Amino acid sequence: MIVVDTNVIAYLWIFGEYTNSVEKALEKDPEWVAPFLWRSEFRNVLAGYIRRGHVSLKRSMALMEQVEDQMQGAEYYVSSSDVLHLVKQSNCSAYDCEFVALAKELGVKLVTTDNKILDNFPEVAISIIDFIKEYS
Repeated sequence: MIVVDTNVIAYLWIFGEYTNSVEKALEKDPEWVAPFLWRSEFRNVLAGYIRRGHVSLKRSMALMEQVEDQMQGAEYYVSSSDVLHLVKQSNCSAYDCEFVALAKELGVKLVTTDNKILDNFPEVAISIIDFIKEYS
């Protein structure tokens, strides 16, 4: 089991710089979990694609449904207290700290492409590239 942030989820479903790496990570560990926040963040990713004309509303709605199906049963609530403690000890957003809090709570790695998370929480966060190398 690994915690994945919204960037990792998005690269699985929307082709980008890390898509190939994310697909390899899924092969290595297909049990992905995330805080419920991923839904709002992913909707925001889709909003950007809609506004830039890269994806239609119909396609974005279908994508959202597919990703929700993938993540069903793998979503968690996190403690506000835990999140705010992590905010206090870092310069990460509360949003980012939700993913860190979940990884800490479950005792698993947070796989991410976010350098700020990697810099602030090296004990729990691992880059997608290092995850693939480490678990090869």
